Amino acid sequence: MKNTKWFSKEALSNRLTRIWEPHVHSFFQANMFHVVGKDADLVIDFGMGLANLRSALSVPAGKPVLAVATHVHVDHVGSFHEFETRLGHAAEAAAFALMPDENTLADYFRTQPDALTGAAPTGTTPQTYKISPAPLTRVLAENDVIDIGNACYTVLHLPGHSPGSIGLLDQKTGEFFSGDAIYEGGLVDDLPGCDVDAYKVTMARLAELDVGVVHGGHGALFGRDRMREIAVGYLTSKDGGQGPQ
Repeated sequence: MKNTKWFSKEALSNRLTRIWEPHVHSFFQANMFHVVGKDADLVIDFGMGLANLRSALSVPAGKPVLAVATHVHVDHVGSFHEFETRLGHAAEAAAFALMPDENTLADYFRTQPDALTGAAPTGTTPQTYKISPAPLTRVLAENDVIDIGNACYTVLHLPGHSPGSIGLLDQKTGEFFSGDAIYEGGLVDDLPGCDVDAYKVTMARLAELDVGVVHGGHGALFGRDRMREIAVGYLTSKDGGQGPQ
């Protein structure tokens, strides 16, 4: 199976493509995004690394590519090492450099029944799976800005799902890449490294955040009203949690 067949792609606009791995178990089938910029392209999240993502992207030779990982979990960092310029949050910098199972949760993938529905181009099986270390070349923090020439994205630190979870917000257009902080589908807050109290703070923030379209780490895109609905629903589902009024 060639790399181009391993990945599925959906053009969301003339500058944004969503990419995913259809032959990966649905729990690990994360969204990757390729944003075409004037001065540099932006790639957000990197799947399982079971095929070469970099070679599957249409990027002109010599054009800079900024690779941003929204967090260090296995389904978002597999191909992170393929890129020269790697950005992620300070809270997970040590984990990106080593990619240990206790942070990436790769061991969970290895033991998942029906982890793959097709043979990976690399020949990797769930049992032999491992993630290549990808030390950050730029460490991100709250309110840092990522500039690709025709768009600027502000970094939002959104812990809870993981300590270093981030989102990227274009404050001019409202385009928001939320990673696994919020998405369509059951939110995960019970894995190692999750923090429900931190997640409540993040959800309260997201419920009030002014956005246009939200591109989550999993599932389909949605708008501001749906993001508020998901965030308030999470808060009210927790003992003592109250959503914004």
